[in-house]
Order: sequence, then structure tokens, then C-alpha cells
Amino acid sequence: MRFLITAVPTREPIDPVRYLSNRSSGKMGYALAEAALADGHAVTLVSGPVAISPPPEASLVSVETAREMYDAVAAHLPGVDVAIFCAAVADYRVASVAGEKIKKAEEELDLRLVKNPDILGSARTVFGFGGLLVGFAAETHDLARHALDKLRRKQCDLLVANDVSRREIGFDRDDNEVTLFFPDGTREELPRASKRSLADLLIARIVALPKQETQEMGRQDGPPAA
Repeated sequence: MRFLITAVPTREPIDPVRYLSNRSSGKMGYALAEAALADGHAVTLVSGPVAISPPPEASLVSVETAREMYDAVAAHLPGVDVAIFCAAVADYRVASVAGEKIKKAEEELDLRLVKNPDILGSARTVFGFGGLLVGFAAETHDLARHALDKLRRKQCDLLVANDVSRREIGFDRDDNEVTLFFPDGTREELPRASKRSLADLLIARIVALPKQETQEMGRQDGPPAA
């Protein structure tokens, strides 16, 4: 099967030396790419800036901003069987990026932020993707409620959610613990394990998803998801 996987954070510039970003290390997304390759699949890895090396067998597409990732996904999604959106994409960007370094002068600095394009939400409605669609949700509270809402709004076949308020797992850690949410309302909790071990389990769950339901979802009409 042909996989497209997005990974790690994006960076939204403020000026030539500063940017907005988040704490994602990229370890989960890169582990998924390794697991898919080990299972015999082809992988296109759309990656933001990260300090770890990508699997050499993956076709790497390097991006920096959310808009660059959106364009890269749009370009590489056609012909893909499975799309896994694991990247921690910045929801907002600075409306006007300064051309020179902002000097420290005033006691306060106001930045106006505007919303970035919704990559996962565009997969079905804008890009017309009809393959298996997997989303991720990093939550700090009401995990199940937010995950189920995201699963339905984005028309995913699987939503992988984890509680990033727990310091022993998630951001910057080698271990993770996730809950899988499916469109029929069922869920599965995967116990704490290394991100590489969890990636193997996730790839196995993904390739076993029913493809005919996904194709029907991909043909649904409606306004773009928010």
C-alpha cells in the first residue's frame, strides 16, 4: 500500500529569527513511517523541521510552515491508499511577518494571528481523498469528547488520541499511550509502550480497516470541515 504520513511541528515565522511552534518531537510520526516501511509499504513522509533523521527508505518532503504542508499534502495525496495526519500543525500564523528582527523596546508586543488552512479537514472535502484516513488528536482534557467530535467532522476512518497533559508520555518522550476511536463508536485503548511499538500496532490496525466504508465516506458531499 502507498502511505502518506505527516509528522512533527510546523514553524510560523514572526520575524527572520523568531517563530511560533509547539512541543512536538516528531518521534511518533517518524515511528509510524518506520513501521509502515517495515511492513512492506511505500511511504511519503511530509515533515516539518525536526532534529531526528527520517527513515532512509521514505520519500521525504520537507516543509516548514502549515501552508507549505498543506500544499505538499495536496500535491502528494493523489494515488495514496492511506493518509496518516500525525503532524502537530500550527492552528494560527502571524498575519504580518516582520522583514527585520523585532527589537526589544516596548513592555508589550501584540501579534495578530490568523487561522491556517485545515489539512486533515480538507482531505475529504477539498482534496477528494477516498482512501483510509487517520487523524491524531493531542488533548489536555475531555479526550473522548474532543476525539469523537474530530473523528466525525474530519470524516476519519480512525482517530488516535492521547492525553498530552501527562508528563510521562507524549511530547518529548519515547513512550506514548493512546486510545483509538472508530466511526461505529467503538474504541480501543493501547497501553503505554514505546512509540515504535505503538506504531507497529497502529499500522496493523490501519491496514485492517474496511476499505469499502472509506470509499463511501470519500464520496460524501458537504461543506469543507472546520
